[in-house]
Amino acid sequence: MANTKSAAKRSRQTTKRSLRNRSVLTRLRKMQKSVASAPGEKDKNTVRNLISAVDKAAKRGIIHRNAARRRKARLTSALRSAGKAAAPAAPAETPGSQ
Repeated sequence: MANTKSAAKRSRQTTKRSLRNRSVLTRLRKMQKSVASAPGEKDKNTVRNLISAVDKAAKRGIIHRNAARRRKARLTSALRSAGKAAAPAAPAETPGSQ
């Protein structure tokens, strides 16, 4: 129980902010799981939306900025590796076949 008016107000503010932050974190987790569980081809728009959401959360201080950078790096590397795996290999040229 808060002893002063300012402490009571601070407690109310903290409660509101923690609820808001929790909803943002839950949304991020759900988005990440949907991207990770997508078999094979990852939709670029979905990944872009997730990166945007991570940036916004970092800007607001909900997640640490280095954590945001780490998440984005892992997303882009997974997207690149999925793109390389999905792309057909170019036929190897033999010398003198020009």
